[in-house]
Amino acid sequence: MIVINAIQQEAFPGCVVYASHKGNPILLKSYGHKTYDSLDAVYTSDLFDMASVTKVMASTLALMKLYDDGLIDLDEPLNNYVDGLGWRKVSKVTLRQCLAHQAGLQSWIKFYEEIRKNSGRYKGHTISSSQSEDYPYMVADGMYLHHAFYKRIKQYIRKAPVNKEPHYVYSGLFFYLVPEIVQRLTRMPFETYLQEMFFQPMGLSTLTFNPMEKFALDRIVPTEIDSFFRYEPIHGRVHDEGAILMKGISGNAGLFGAVEDVATLWQMLLDNGRLNDEQYLTPATVDHFTSYQYSNKGNRRGLGFDKPLLEYDSLISSVAKSASFESYGHTGYTGTLVWADPANDLLFVFLSNRVYPSRESKAIYQLNVRPDIHQALYDYLARRRDNCD
Repeated sequence: MIVINAIQQEAFPGCVVYASHKGNPILLKSYGHKTYDSLDAVYTSDLFDMASVTKVMASTLALMKLYDDGLIDLDEPLNNYVDGLGWRKVSKVTLRQCLAHQAGLQSWIKFYEEIRKNSGRYKGHTISSSQSEDYPYMVADGMYLHHAFYKRIKQYIRKAPVNKEPHYVYSGLFFYLVPEIVQRLTRMPFETYLQEMFFQPMGLSTLTFNPMEKFALDRIVPTEIDSFFRYEPIHGRVHDEGAILMKGISGNAGLFGAVEDVATLWQMLLDNGRLNDEQYLTPATVDHFTSYQYSNKGNRRGLGFDKPLLEYDSLISSVAKSASFESYGHTGYTGTLVWADPANDLLFVFLSNRVYPSRESKAIYQLNVRPDIHQALYDYLARRRDNCD
């Protein structure tokens, strides 16, 4: 009834809900339609834009592997891993601070506004109305991205203000730089590294960037009808404006996936880095990255992973009150959430497109949809335990 009520109140047109206990699925169900004006139902095999869940399922995952392989030191400055940051303060923050959002970096940059002149026209070497060798990547109909635009993104990040005293500020800026870190250390493109180290050997065929290059559109759930940057319905391309300016492959957002592949990856984390008799990450690394890092400073984050509030508040929590302090996960702006709880051996995945047709819809938060479903799962497990006693 929670989901049906949410759809009726237009919190989102459709969603998929998954839960497993001790690795065994206890819930897998799709609800609603891909859009409000469509008869196209949502299926559990559909691909959703994971939004900021990309920060853990792509960026953090890759960095965990690099950490396991001894290729990064979490307490070294960012300047050791990213070229061109110069003497700016951003160059001195550490990987640990960045991953835990403790570096004091600016929360985000509206790149799509920065590249416009006062006249409204785009600055040189940014966006062109026609495709060419210099502007190969299609951002939207009649919008093509300059091939070297990443240099401009890095320039904006380099110049972004950093708080004098490091403290908790949720920021996506570091995650734009992770693909460069991965390529620099492994000599492999970011997506290739993820595919070869994790997705392909695990058989996770739907986890991908730029899904319209690999899947039919009717398998991809649309997101927003963009009325301020791309001026078209966003379908098959990443919703996040910064990620689309990274050619769809960003450490901040951009990963798409179907629920069972998403769940399999997170089950690997719940099982201490192991899946199907293969050890993808060491248990020590999984434990370290999913643990609180700066709780003594009032920061609830792990390394990349979100954690339960240090003091539960139902008005702002994205997860159930019963979620243990060992649990971890992440939310996504498009209406996604994944949460793993080792103490209760519970995995919860919620995928929706709450930004359709507009991000102005806040009903998913007002109705407390995701925490209420999550709590219902804990209550179900409690009843089941009581019945067994």
